[in-house]
Amino acid sequence: MDDLRKISDLRLPPNWYPEARAIQRKIIFHAGPTNSGKTYHAIQRFLSAKSGVYCGPLKLLAHEIFQKSNAANVPCDLVTGEERVYANEDARQASHIACTIEMCSTNTPYEVAVIDEIQMIRDPARGWAWTRALLGLCAEEIHVCGEGAAVDLVTELMYTTGEEVEVRNYKRLTPLTVLDYALESLDNLQPGDCIVCFSKNDIYSISRQIEARGLECAVIYGSLPPGTKLEQAKKFNDPNDPCKILVATDAIGMGLNLCIKRIIFNSIVKPTVNEKGEKEIDSITTSQALQIAGRAGRFGSSFKQGEVTTMHRDDLLQLKEILSESVPPVKAAGLHPTPEQIEMFAYHLPDATLSNLIDIFVSLSQVDGLYFVCNIDDFKFLADMIQHIPLNLRSRYVFCTAPLNRKEPFVCTTLLKFARQFSRNEPLTFDWLCRHTKWPLAPPKNIKELVHLEAVHDVFDLYLWLSYRFMDMFPDAVLVRDIQKKLDDIIQTGVCNITKLIRASQSGAASGAAEVMSEGFPLSRTKRDARTVSDHHAKSTEPLSFVLEVPGERRAKSLRASRSATRQEDLKNHGRGSLADKLLREGLLTQEMLRQLESEWQDQRRGGKYGLTSKRSDQSSSKEMGKKKK
Repeated sequence: MDDLRKISDLRLPPNWYPEARAIQRKIIFHAGPTNSGKTYHAIQRFLSAKSGVYCGPLKLLAHEIFQKSNAANVPCDLVTGEERVYANEDARQASHIACTIEMCSTNTPYEVAVIDEIQMIRDPARGWAWTRALLGLCAEEIHVCGEGAAVDLVTELMYTTGEEVEVRNYKRLTPLTVLDYALESLDNLQPGDCIVCFSKNDIYSISRQIEARGLECAVIYGSLPPGTKLEQAKKFNDPNDPCKILVATDAIGMGLNLCIKRIIFNSIVKPTVNEKGEKEIDSITTSQALQIAGRAGRFGSSFKQGEVTTMHRDDLLQLKEILSESVPPVKAAGLHPTPEQIEMFAYHLPDATLSNLIDIFVSLSQVDGLYFVCNIDDFKFLADMIQHIPLNLRSRYVFCTAPLNRKEPFVCTTLLKFARQFSRNEPLTFDWLCRHTKWPLAPPKNIKELVHLEAVHDVFDLYLWLSYRFMDMFPDAVLVRDIQKKLDDIIQTGVCNITKLIRASQSGAASGAAEVMSEGFPLSRTKRDARTVSDHHAKSTEPLSFVLEVPGERRAKSLRASRSATRQEDLKNHGRGSLADKLLREGLLTQEMLRQLESEWQDQRRGGKYGLTSKRSDQSSSKEMGKKKK
């Protein structure tokens, strides 16, 4: 037990990076809000250096710096989880690298390193990557960019390494005004408006209503491929394009340059994941509100100032309160157990599963007050999913760190197939992948098909991510990248015709609404309906439908949402939530079958029957279920 405690002792993370501790680094913190030029100044130093690395939170941001650097005649490679693109034709490594932050090297010496969006060091899932970069990069100068709320923490962390922090403060370059009136009606939209939603369902609903008014709109949300996001942004920014309205999630908060005049919050509540891995619906934070609102009136765009308001009048006062508050200081930096630490644990506990090893590690771990252990629920979910597949520990660990959305059953199932094939030592070829994804794929005819295409794009991303780590077993990265680009074009076509897909989905659904898996929850508009939902029951078990909402329907929609929540609670209370979740994950239950079960359960509840129904009812139900399975 003492050995295990020593291995899981996380109190001195700076000591994990002896190369960085061997040099005296200069830390410069560029602090300021969105649209203040802080990152611009850091990048100018990056470009003037003999060698440098840029570390960003998104592929889009890394790609932007990659393009800017090469356009300025500074050869720069691009490194993301899925690929490495060389600036030099002979595949010789360039002196400059733009990468996603998880991919930065802590062994390579640089003159200058740029760490963007440093406030994400507090992120419950990814914060460890910023901690690793800040403590471990071997660069003479570390330029840190982000909110001023992270200055104190970074200064304290650098105190433990014996390094001083120079703070450079920046102010917003263009004025931002919070309006005294809400939009209230989509009839009041103007060119340059961006409506921000926190669920895909709201995106569908609002884009349909906008186009019903004879206006074109661009659409951007998190699960769209990067290429599609860029094309939608280009369409919205083009002064010669009739598309002058943007409907987006908070995915616009980072990585896209947009010519927005006015940000309109459709809602000021959004789903988040807390430190315990539970999903909460709560008001957006000051940091989130400022990040999104700051996209209006970008310096250098056609709009010299930005405006921000809400869709609904009763949200406006609360938004003003949120924006007027100071951003709370970042208090702790994330940590994550390394593969080496888990291997040492496995040596002492040879019979424990990987999921159990992680649990024991976290329970025994000791952390300094400046740090916290990141949420590992996604890791454990994948560890449990592939536990029955014979893999060595290092390969199993890599599979469990794969970046995927566990709410996507198709992607999870494909990872399972990847792991099985890998365990048999059979290479996953291009033909194998095409067979299992049914490539080539046709353009989507409805929203459900569009959502599936997005999932297939994620599968291609997963293949490329694994090919970067197991080149021999995933040998056809070049071919997969080619068809991924083609799929991106197909998805772009679908998004451009999104209102047609919504209409097709409506006409194809018996209830007049298409069932899709949403990125978020159906949202109430204020904090008073905030609630915490266990992540275990909120994954893929909750069927979410989008309903085209007009003002007069809002009360009815709320009632339907309430009834749906009651049905979910009934299922959960009677032990069915976890079973449904398991059956969905194993492919033994479909969303349609789950909806039928819910409907039958509701009928029983109305009739006061919580036990078994009559024999005739059971037989009828069995026949129906058999048909569905077929």
